[in-house]
Amino acid sequence: MSRTFRNILFWMHLVSGVIAGVVIAIMSFTGAAIAFKPQLLAWAESEVRRVQPPTPDAPRLPVDELVARVRAARPEGQPSGVTVYPEPGSTVMVSLGRTGVAYVNPYTGEVLAAGDGGWRGFFHVMEEWHRWLGAKGDNTPVGKAITGACNAAFLFLGLSGLYLWWPRKWTWRTVRPSLWFRLNIRGKARDWNWHNVIGFWCLPILVILTASGMVISYRWASNLIFTLAGEKPPAAQGPAAPPSVTVPEPPAGAKPLGLDALLARAQQQVPAHESVTLRLGGGGGGGRPQGPQGAQGPQGAQGPRGEQGGQRGGGGPGGNEARAKGPQPVNFAIREQGGWPLFASAQLVFDPFTGEVLRREGFSDYTPGRQMRTWMRFLHTGEALGWGGQLVAAIASLGGVLLVWTGFALSWRRFFPRRKPAASSSGAEPSAEPSGEAEGEAVG
Repeated sequence: MSRTFRNILFWMHLVSGVIAGVVIAIMSFTGAAIAFKPQLLAWAESEVRRVQPPTPDAPRLPVDELVARVRAARPEGQPSGVTVYPEPGSTVMVSLGRTGVAYVNPYTGEVLAAGDGGWRGFFHVMEEWHRWLGAKGDNTPVGKAITGACNAAFLFLGLSGLYLWWPRKWTWRTVRPSLWFRLNIRGKARDWNWHNVIGFWCLPILVILTASGMVISYRWASNLIFTLAGEKPPAAQGPAAPPSVTVPEPPAGAKPLGLDALLARAQQQVPAHESVTLRLGGGGGGGRPQGPQGAQGPQGAQGPRGEQGGQRGGGGPGGNEARAKGPQPVNFAIREQGGWPLFASAQLVFDPFTGEVLRREGFSDYTPGRQMRTWMRFLHTGEALGWGGQLVAAIASLGGVLLVWTGFALSWRRFFPRRKPAASSSGAEPSAEPSGEAEGEAVG
């Protein structure tokens, strides 16, 4: 019975790999390509992210003026957030939703870069292929469904490969072939060795990447996180949003405070901050779109410097939402220096008329289910553990590409074996290639 189950599982493993292999390779390659997106963008855009203050005490232009300059320079974009950094020589980043970002000199109002070409264009293409195979328009849901299904297949390949590889007896002789590459072999034996070694070392990380990818891709998987935590799943997929805040009715004739006054109050709430992001009404989310390997920050947290993951909605004084629905609160996301988790940020909601803090929420205030769901999003990219986690995720993703290659090679050799030359009269040397049964024990 055990051997029958093993044979069935082996063929399921092989067929799943053949069907989903190409898409898995694309997702793995593009995942590795965007693993260090924040760091590479910081390097590529370093010149436009820094300016020289005219004088040490030079005044800065109002936030409203900076946003107006961006609107004039980028009329096709809808500003959705403004990120301010504490260093005097840092530019101000204005997020433009899906359009990209713009950097503005806070002293002169000069728009320094559109932020949507070069490296940003490259990452945009990689993310589109990673999430929905580069599909456009109405075909995007189809591409997303395919990548979601193939990600699930990758998780199955990893778990089934572990079962197929699991030695009946744990000895050095049975485990050693999976620990390191053998350089003196070729053909099927080489492919089998590479498949096992890469699977052995990369499997734990690939399971985390694919399992967290399923949580991002499927609502039932996201809801399962909350159910396991003993909580009711949120109405929408993703981390549960905090309850909306109602602004008290202002006195007759009261005028809202300026954005600069509210920004100053937000900065005072967290003196040792890395960045403060003001969410503007309209424009949707921030600069980080949703989906695997770069999903939107569930609580509006920013990624490494310059990468905003703003929360939907929000509002600012004078925005379209405010005029349509009455007074709206002003929302800030503040990254604290040395905060933990690395992706966490404090969410502050202000009364636009009095400057009173209506709600303050940090990661520790989240419910366990919401914390787990947020961890899943950042574990998927490796950002949860900083650049070290990103490096491990990138290496494992490249390992996924090689697993597909060696898996295809083993399948090809199984279905289309080469004829062995006839043995000479002096006798043929024994083959170093693994038997069919040993091949079936490859790690996926």
